[in-house]
Amino acid sequence: MLIPKGTLVVSCQARADNPLHGPVHMSAMAQAAEAGGAGGIRANGEADVAAIRAVTKLPIIGIAKVWDARFPVYITPGFEQAVQIAKAGADIIGLDATPRPRDGEPVERLIGRIRAELGTEVFADIATLEQGQAAFAAGATYVATTLSGYTQETASLRTEGPDLGLLSALAAALPVPIIAEGRFDTPDLVAEALRRGAHAVVVGTAITNPREITRKFVRAISF
Repeated sequence: MLIPKGTLVVSCQARADNPLHGPVHMSAMAQAAEAGGAGGIRANGEADVAAIRAVTKLPIIGIAKVWDARFPVYITPGFEQAVQIAKAGADIIGLDATPRPRDGEPVERLIGRIRAELGTEVFADIATLEQGQAAFAAGATYVATTLSGYTQETASLRTEGPDLGLLSALAAALPVPIIAEGRFDTPDLVAEALRRGAHAVVVGTAITNPREITRKFVRAISF
């Protein structure tokens, strides 16, 4: 198991419109996260993954975001993206494991190919208990709550906080490591996730996105 139990994984990602976008900034962010005690990194795209791999030995969950208006799935939708991310140095391939339409093969086959052909662990982003069970059955190494609140069927669950109910249900139902991810923005919430059975917790925006952190403060003082 590459991600140690009780670990904080830091998601080092920045979209193209963010001043921190690019491998130089993201590799520096990963170094800062490691210095702060992080036990793993989540990163997007070949360039960022390769740059982060060059500066840390921490396990990297690599993803490839491919935006296509025809498909709702954009997190590593196909095997080609998984190959690229693995070659860049990712230890674990993260992907959208929901059954929604994607530009690629069915997710069950994709998980199987990544495990068999690349010999790489799979980190399955899901939104419901049933999707978590399906990902486990397909061979996913980790199942994560990442997409709860971000799919059409779970949109009503997208609140200020994370989906702790889903986390508890997954931890009770599945024998694989359950990762808490999505809207964890305080140390207390991270601790609560671990108490509820999370193997590890992924935190992104609250640590690595100064623009959004600043906006949160500004909203609090605007009146």
